[in-house]
Amino acid sequence: MPRPVRHGIDRGDESTQGCHMDERGDMENEAASRKRQEIKLFLFLTVLLFPLLAVAVVGGYGFAVWIFQMFAGPPGPPA
Repeated sequence: MPRPVRHGIDRGDESTQGCHMDERGDMENEAASRKRQEIKLFLFLTVLLFPLLAVAVVGGYGFAVWIFQMFAGPPGPPA
């Protein structure tokens, strides 16, 4: 007897063959949980980490230029 085709697609992946419905549900819950985790990580990176890193890099460069100019003097032709 052929196995039933799920959603009209027979992928034939071994991971779902012989699984009970509760095991498939667990796999779907894990996939949904992983997707939520990836969305949270993406939002953390794009909203918090990368902007803070950009401010830190630009601020660090400005600080380095400021310190350099304290010792070397302001830019321009020599007086």
